[in-house]
Amino acid sequence: MGFDSNSNCSRCGKKSMLIDEVTGEQFCGKCGYVISEKVDESGPERKSYSTPGGTDTSRTGAPTSLTRHDKGLSTVINPLNKDASGRPLSASMKSTITRLRTWDSRSQSHASADRNLRLALSELDRLKDKLTISSITLEKAAYIYRKALEKKLVRGRSISAMIAASLYAACRDTEIPRTLKDVTEASNVKRKDISRCYRILHQELELKMPVVDSVQCIAKISSKVKMTEKTKRHAIKIIKEIQEQNESAGKDPMGLAASALYLSCVQTGVHITQRDIAEAAGVTEVTIRNRYKGIKEMYLSESDL
Repeated sequence: MGFDSNSNCSRCGKKSMLIDEVTGEQFCGKCGYVISEKVDESGPERKSYSTPGGTDTSRTGAPTSLTRHDKGLSTVINPLNKDASGRPLSASMKSTITRLRTWDSRSQSHASADRNLRLALSELDRLKDKLTISSITLEKAAYIYRKALEKKLVRGRSISAMIAASLYAACRDTEIPRTLKDVTEASNVKRKDISRCYRILHQELELKMPVVDSVQCIAKISSKVKMTEKTKRHAIKIIKEIQEQNESAGKDPMGLAASALYLSCVQTGVHITQRDIAEAAGVTEVTIRNRYKGIKEMYLSESDL
């Protein structure tokens, strides 16, 4: 914490300006009035912007984010009636801060669309912790939901189901191995409701979804059942040979990955039951047995050639 003796406070007029050396915030030590809240980064910018005088690499403040309803551009007044030093405010200053809080609350948008976005993004933040989603996927999910809100696709439908469908669509788009069952269990919404909302998003927003790669599903299943790296690599080899023969078309990627992993366990001598792999993959044992027969016949015939 530094002290600036050359400037006076514009509110109380006293020379008690303090500077936070970490955040760069400038404020008065007597009345707590904040002069400057953010400071320019001293390091170079990752992107350069064209200006009339050349290129500008400066930046100010934190980056904006679609996962916040106001994109991180609003100001929050601390509810504690204390100054920067932790001392309680005087009666006159306390009434001034109370009026500022009131006008700040009134100035914020209270439209139905803004309230809808607040609830949806708070639900998205809750799903993030349950499903362990990266920031890129969260930004994509928030972008999809904002587009749905602009086209009024959310009207008359559940907010939880729409944000869950947006997150599932973002996982599909960024190729994150999260199944519809995983999203359903995390959101506590019926599977058919999320499926219906996902179909609406896919049709109305004209989303182009890539096919889920079974190799990523193998990594997810093997981490749950604590499989060895040798067995995991052998299962990936089996999946790639299946994809080269175009035998994976029209099949569930998670069921195909579970069957390939079970075949890899059999060939590498790892003792594990079909039930354990089925529970880790979220499929039934019947699916694994049916896929296992076809994969075994094709893989063994290829290895004999």
